[in-house]
Amino acid sequence: MELDRRTLLALGALTASAAAAADTGSLPEAPFRSERGWSPLLNGRDLSGWRFDLGADKVASGTNEWFTASSVSWSPESPERLTATPAAGGIIVNGLTTRTMNVVTERKFGDFELYLEFLLARRSNSGIYHHGLYEVQVFDSYGSITPLTFSDSGGIYQRWENGKGFAGFAPRRNASKPPGQWQRFRTRFRTPRFDASGAKKENARFERVEYNGVTVQENVTVDGPTRSGMTIPEAPENPLMLQGDHGPVAFRNIYFRPLGR
Repeated sequence: MELDRRTLLALGALTASAAAAADTGSLPEAPFRSERGWSPLLNGRDLSGWRFDLGADKVASGTNEWFTASSVSWSPESPERLTATPAAGGIIVNGLTTRTMNVVTERKFGDFELYLEFLLARRSNSGIYHHGLYEVQVFDSYGSITPLTFSDSGGIYQRWENGKGFAGFAPRRNASKPPGQWQRFRTRFRTPRFDASGAKKENARFERVEYNGVTVQENVTVDGPTRSGMTIPEAPENPLMLQGDHGPVAFRNIYFRPLGR
């Protein structure tokens, strides 16, 4: 079988990827290793503290395939798949067919900083919905030579109304690593502001999005929910949602830290 260019690029990183995938620790750059105030959103055992939800334009299948695992692996022989076995552990995986529901925190957040690590199969796609509404795109953009758009990893996804997409923000750079390697996001998010009557007076804002240590977004204002967010209103506090129905993805070390006003 002839391998395409993207798979060949990933082959060079396979040994390191396999070792990283088997490790339930953290990347050395993880801020919770050296900074105070971070709290985990995964308990290292199960999915307590999380529930399941569909995005705004999804058909209700009622299928949940998310599970916890102690390791996950990727192979160039099956580059569009991840392999993991359900078990108590600190990694969450979106199932076998990966056309499953989204996973949402029970906890709600105001202004907050988020750190998480993720691992993708080739051509896979997910999203990190701050407040369940505003998506930082997770995508296998490794090796892409086309101009960057909002749909590349690190983009702020487009909005969607009346069957049409608009707006969206491309990342400044393609900071993606090969499929099968653990990658990381660190974001600083400001909630929309409301007056005493409940009317919105200030839009949500991403102060910064760092992707594998590279600042790819800075001071980006989002004037409304992006596509496929939760069917909830904008509010001073809302949950975090991880997208589960666009291909194989694993997450670990999901931490948050409240931000002062």
